[in-house]
Amino acid sequence: MTQGNRGTLALDGQFEVKSEHTSAGHRIRVVGEMDLSVIDVVDREIRHAEEADSERIVLDLDQLEFLDAAGIRMLLDADARSKGKGRLQITRTASAQVQRVLDLTGAGEVLPFAA
Repeated sequence: MTQGNRGTLALDGQFEVKSEHTSAGHRIRVVGEMDLSVIDVVDREIRHAEEADSERIVLDLDQLEFLDAAGIRMLLDADARSKGKGRLQITRTASAQVQRVLDLTGAGEVLPFAA
């Protein structure tokens, strides 16, 4: 059951963020390419969920196709803010390219990916 929906934001047809608050927590779906030009949008949605005191924040990267160093830094910062609260969970990406970047940088071992 949806309790609140912050909606969908699309930029340049290559990036989209869908954010909704449900009884199970807050879900933020990132679609397309996440780079320096759009990370502030994702960061703002994560911070909104944190400020709303969502017990669980799921960052869904299943449809993420590209991630640069700025995006990785933003994910690591969000994880650092979540430490001790255990609220942030990240879904694994379906993109081999994104997974390779996460693995090469070591971020894949640090970030709280859902099983």
